[in-house]
Amino acid sequence: MMATPPDAESLESRINKATNPLNKDTDWGSIHAFCDQLNGDLEGPQLATRLLAHKIQSPQEWESMQALLVLERCMKACGKRFHSEVGKFRFLNELIKVVSPKYLGSRSPEPVKQKVLELIYSWTLGLPDEAKILDAYQMLKKQGIVKQDPELPPDKMLNPPPPRPKNAIFEDEEKSKMLSRLLTSTHPDDLKAANKLIKEMVLEMICSAYLCQPLSLPASLSLSLSLSLSP
Repeated sequence: MMATPPDAESLESRINKATNPLNKDTDWGSIHAFCDQLNGDLEGPQLATRLLAHKIQSPQEWESMQALLVLERCMKACGKRFHSEVGKFRFLNELIKVVSPKYLGSRSPEPVKQKVLELIYSWTLGLPDEAKILDAYQMLKKQGIVKQDPELPPDKMLNPPPPRPKNAIFEDEEKSKMLSRLLTSTHPDDLKAANKLIKEMVLEMICSAYLCQPLSLPASLSLSLSLSLSP
């Protein structure tokens, strides 16, 4: 195990600096350091969301607003692991508490509540795969907490993930069907063809990984990769 550098800071220390109520200006250095560190830590996203939830619920408006700015920045700078943590009800419920009159909504500052709603709404547009975010937003609408969708300036929009290419790995139905047929055959030539096709698809998978595309293996292919096919 590598020794921790003597000047290393914890995520908690960085969020404390980034959201310090005594900050006169936005501490972008601490914000960027927080985002970078949570990306590099195995448990970073889980710990970061807990720390952020606590800061966002602060009774001090400036501390809350800074925490929301950190959250907004991390959603843009960090990847799928952090998005998935934010998209869980465990974290979303902490945001809902800030705007709901049943919890903290009656004493939360209006700018804080407005910012929370803007962020959640922007995520419904930018992260369509995180279904729980949309569920939470629709619930706020049904409860009358959201009267109308916020108007978001372009710089506040969370860019949606790039569309996957039409021939993306394992989304090619023809290849999947062909592989299934080959794997059920007992003919030696079919097994050779299946082996070749698997190698091609794995190579495409590796290439796709460099583009940060989420991948999923069909059950048939997952099984086939564990088989030793004779050439």
